[in-house]
Amino acid sequence: MTLQIPRDGLLILSTLVRVHTAPLAHHRHRYIFGNFNSSRPKMKTFSTGCVKYSNDVSDSSQTKLLNSTTVARQSLLSRRRSLSPLERISTMLPQDALSPELMQLREQNQPHEEETCMEEEHGSSEPLATMSKQQQNPVLDASNGASLKECNSDTCTDVAAQSDTSKCHFDATRWMLPAPPQKTTIAYGELLVAEYHRKGRVEFKKMFQLQIGTRLMSSWGIILHDDVVQQPAGHFQRTSRGIPIFIRRASLDDYVLYMKRGPAISYPKDASAMLMMMDVTEGDCVLEAGSGSGAMSLFLSRAVGSRGSVLSVDVRDDHLRRAMLNYQRWRDSWRARQGVEWPDNIEFHHADLCTASSLLARRAFDAVALDLINPQLVLPNVIPHLQPGAVCAVYLANITQVIDLLEGLRCSALPLLCERIFEVPIRDWLVGPALLKDGRYCSKKAPTLNEAPSEEGDTSDEAEQVPEEHPAFGSIPYIARPHPQQLSHSAFLVKLRKFVR
Repeated sequence: MTLQIPRDGLLILSTLVRVHTAPLAHHRHRYIFGNFNSSRPKMKTFSTGCVKYSNDVSDSSQTKLLNSTTVARQSLLSRRRSLSPLERISTMLPQDALSPELMQLREQNQPHEEETCMEEEHGSSEPLATMSKQQQNPVLDASNGASLKECNSDTCTDVAAQSDTSKCHFDATRWMLPAPPQKTTIAYGELLVAEYHRKGRVEFKKMFQLQIGTRLMSSWGIILHDDVVQQPAGHFQRTSRGIPIFIRRASLDDYVLYMKRGPAISYPKDASAMLMMMDVTEGDCVLEAGSGSGAMSLFLSRAVGSRGSVLSVDVRDDHLRRAMLNYQRWRDSWRARQGVEWPDNIEFHHADLCTASSLLARRAFDAVALDLINPQLVLPNVIPHLQPGAVCAVYLANITQVIDLLEGLRCSALPLLCERIFEVPIRDWLVGPALLKDGRYCSKKAPTLNEAPSEEGDTSDEAEQVPEEHPAFGSIPYIARPHPQQLSHSAFLVKLRKFVR
């Protein structure tokens, strides 16, 4: 006997049989979320969530609703984009420290994020209702599995699109750093430099300290100090003759070159090379023999910082006083400029290292800088206090002094290796566009090959002139030559390194 059943009836019958024969464990754990707990407090983390399907009718509806709400919140958190490093730092900074651009960006992002969160919370209410219905009727859930799968895939696609959109927005603003705080205007007590440039050259340059009721005198006119105060650094100030003078703050390089001197100074080019040789870092303890005018002392003071110290020794009392005055004058200018104290980390002593063994007792130095006429005489007393592997840099003016130093090392058999003997030459150049006598720019002329001469006559003079006020890039020839005023030889630098026998 053959039973004829319609095709639709066979599909419904097979679905009912598959639902009733499936084990209950298959429907028990349907919604599982990852566990991403973090061990650190006060950080944004994803909390653990696990919703289990239960056939027990005795479970309260309130517990099921709470679990559903927890799952929805977790999915909402997972959809929100993570904070960028800039946003994390900006949340910890006070409002006054943020730039206007960053504050405007934050105000633009907050309403957008709030609207997005409200839309996601409103949209998540419908999946919650559907979830509760599916938990109450597993048969309906099984019959509509395909449609739920399609819906979930669409939802995932929407979430991925939202995350991509937020990522693109993040990439566009991730490098917007807050603007650096502007320095204060020029105040009384600061050291300034006045410069006058003409035709690419410095015609006038002078360092002065800003004081009340004082005038800056020059052949280009007079500038009152009271007119410079409360002005931004790096501005042009016109003199009584109408000449623009460039006013800027003096750097340590400028101060060393233009401060009052006793003996010759260690030029910045040589001092920087000595600092690199000795590898002086913050917190080091350095010995300087030969204070001079205090140039090398200032560079060492800045290198060691507030945690380090410099012991500066000189045999001449007048040299030592000049070094101390220059050091104190720079500290006073720094206080007026920055509002904080320059580190008081230099200890000046009037002594001779050939005999002053008690001054170096119970001291250990990370580096030694010698600027003496006969440095080989103090090395036997200095080297025992130098750290193993540290460097002793020697500043010598003549090559004959270098020979005497090497001969002294050979005779005394000190544990020192002579690694380098060199000088630091610097050659300034003048580079500028080629100009005609009337002040107009010259123009580059291309060679003419296999061309007939012009019938209108020679127009080479007209071709050399460029009537345009701003010629195109690459159309102006340049002239380069060494500067007529060059800094000649200053000193030989010798690098000695202590070794352990």
